Amino acid sequence: MSAPAHKEPDSFAFDAESEAKIATILKRYPEGKQASAVIPLLYVAQRQMGRLTQSAWVPRVAMDVIAERLSMPPIRVYEVATFYFMFNMKPIGRHHLQLCGTTPCMLRGSDDVLRACKDAGGLKGVGDTSADGVFTLTEVECLGACVNAPILQIDDDYYEDLDYESTVKLLEAFKRGEAPKPGSAIGRMASAPAGEQTVLTGRGDE
Repeated sequence: MSAPAHKEPDSFAFDAESEAKIATILKRYPEGKQASAVIPLLYVAQRQMGRLTQSAWVPRVAMDVIAERLSMPPIRVYEVATFYFMFNMKPIGRHHLQLCGTTPCMLRGSDDVLRACKDAGGLKGVGDTSADGVFTLTEVECLGACVNAPILQIDDDYYEDLDYESTVKLLEAFKRGEAPKPGSAIGRMASAPAGEQTVLTGRGDE
């Protein structure tokens, strides 16, 4: 049985906050090259939907508005939006759980993070949105932070060095409306080695 179709809004207009961002974005491109702004404008539209509706996605009517603003055929905006994985073509939960399952994260325990997302997030699996509308779970390709694997990107932030227990605590905090600090769950600084410092701290003759 296929999932029911989502309801598209009848109209879309950029609000004042988005318009201010768009004005800055369009200054980057010379006259006649405004179509190059399609990706950042799609992102502005998605962020506005998240801000106003608690679901960050890009409705078709928003793509039509972007096409008109950039003087390009709507189909070209649709092509860009559907090509890039970072744009959501249907409503998602309030928090987007983006789990990396590629080799480094898999070897470091991404399966345990996935299990925690299911258990603590009330999710059936990848592609599911929790019944309370708080989480949507997506599997993504490499997030580029392999040294701190496994990684779970939540909305725009990276949470690193996770295991089952730390992921459960993380999701429970989000459910309480908290904003946990991004970064390593084990307290490592940036991409420093886990554990104690292993490099020399003084001159060799000391």
